[in-house]
Amino acid sequence: MPTLLKTILQSVAALSLGLCLALPAQAQRKGRPGTVANADGSLGAPVPPRPARLQPLFGGLTPTQATQVIGEAQLKAIAASFTSPAEASAFFTTKGFEYLRENQPDTATYRFNLAWLLNPQNADAYRGLGIIASTQPTADAAIALLTKGLALAPTNPLLMSDLGASYLIRYNTAKKKKDLAAALDLLQRATTADPTNAVAWQQLARGRYYQEKYPEAWAAVHKGQSQSVTSLDFELISDLLAKLPDPQGTFK
Repeated sequence: MPTLLKTILQSVAALSLGLCLALPAQAQRKGRPGTVANADGSLGAPVPPRPARLQPLFGGLTPTQATQVIGEAQLKAIAASFTSPAEASAFFTTKGFEYLRENQPDTATYRFNLAWLLNPQNADAYRGLGIIASTQPTADAAIALLTKGLALAPTNPLLMSDLGASYLIRYNTAKKKKDLAAALDLLQRATTADPTNAVAWQQLARGRYYQEKYPEAWAAVHKGQSQSVTSLDFELISDLLAKLPDPQGTFK
């Protein structure tokens, strides 16, 4: 399972996001979009496009176009089971995260898409789809979706930490300083808004490591550890130990 998706699944359960940054299998993919590589490295047959309902935001369709994919009558029938479209949207968002925890991303995508279609102002629907998009070869789609979610819920610490983690992933591959700056700003805001978000502290530690601010990185590691030992990123700890011994002496 790609690292960020695995991390986010942990965060869904813990109400926080992001543990490890690297997506080696994703970031190192070669070849043209829509193709798969054979064992000898040659390009195989083109991969059929995924159905729109299994792509975030129906593959970029407008709400009107997406309604046609689902069927207007079916969408009305779904909404009729709830007191309001907003309630229906919240229900499908919850189901989407449940399916993510069960490692069923296609089913989760469809639920998040329904949530968005029923209520385009549902920030959590964008968050769920951003998590799904984190499995793509680059972080661009995840960043775009999470940015839309944060615009709808600008004080949501989970969206801040999710988006910060995604910017760190892109920095890890593209090495653009503006991505690192955006990540650190978001993660600082996330940990300020919710100091119990253990994995956001670990992400902030990774950002400080990239800045070569190793004492601050260690401080963030220990703040996250104090909230949840399971948040620890041992790859980061190994990287930090190579630069500076743990000031607290916890890790050797």
